[in-house]
Amino acid sequence: MSDSDLIMTLGKVIIATAWVDGKVTNDEINSLKDVTFRLPNLTAHQWAELEMYIETPVDEAERERLVADLQRVVSSPADKALVEQALNNMVAADGTVTGQEKAVVAEIMGSIQNGGGSGFFGGLSNLMDGMFHKRSEALKDAPNREDHFEDYITNKVYYNVRRRLDLGKANLDVSDEELRKLCLAGGIMAQIAHESDDVTDDEFAVLVDALQSKWNISKEAATFVTEVAISGSTASFDHLRLAREFVKVYSHDECLQFLDILFTIATADGQASADEIDQIRTIARAFLLSNNEFIQAKLKVPRDLRQQ
Repeated sequence: MSDSDLIMTLGKVIIATAWVDGKVTNDEINSLKDVTFRLPNLTAHQWAELEMYIETPVDEAERERLVADLQRVVSSPADKALVEQALNNMVAADGTVTGQEKAVVAEIMGSIQNGGGSGFFGGLSNLMDGMFHKRSEALKDAPNREDHFEDYITNKVYYNVRRRLDLGKANLDVSDEELRKLCLAGGIMAQIAHESDDVTDDEFAVLVDALQSKWNISKEAATFVTEVAISGSTASFDHLRLAREFVKVYSHDECLQFLDILFTIATADGQASADEIDQIRTIARAFLLSNNEFIQAKLKVPRDLRQQ
């Protein structure tokens, strides 16, 4: 079985675990999308399949079959390392990993080493319960959560822009749908600009120009979104969640073209650093683009303008 097929089986077992009591809340569905999007080696088609699977109840018979399938295919040290990597990515979904989560992952891996059984499913169930609880706690403390609580988790640039607009700090002639898309793009572009610590005037200008020209909005709107995106609170954004939302609303070709914009930002201060290039590679993977597609985008940048 290929790595991506193994991860798909693991993803379905994770989803089946959430459905063990026969129901999944909207909040749990969104949490499942967060953690399964972090599974490595998935194609865009496979992610779409998992996303649909999340919203369909999994009965006991299918759950038992999926668990048996996973236990059967996880045999080699490489397979086990891949599962452990995927579980560690999951528990890091909110940016923090507790000692209890580490212990549960170790318990699950120990169960796999010993041939599976009830310990495997019980450990995975405990892990999912813990992640659902952490996300629920984050939502409980979110400001203005009654109106925009999900945006606070998935698209904080939009959340902050929306709050400023509601306070009358700007008046943008942009539909709400387009504003959400703009904010996703702005947040991810700001991530590259922040790789070199302070955002330079040249980087700021590139961000504004990209939003204005590529999304056909006014300079005022582009400047406003950019200012919010690069603000100090950007450090707390979960950029992988931004990427997950990005691939929902932008096509494969648009994601590919967006890499060119990211490289333009990276070279705005004279040269794309190794850290900036590595960050763009991470974003490309989060966009479910292939490594070859990333390399082709990188090679468009002249050799003397990049460190890799």
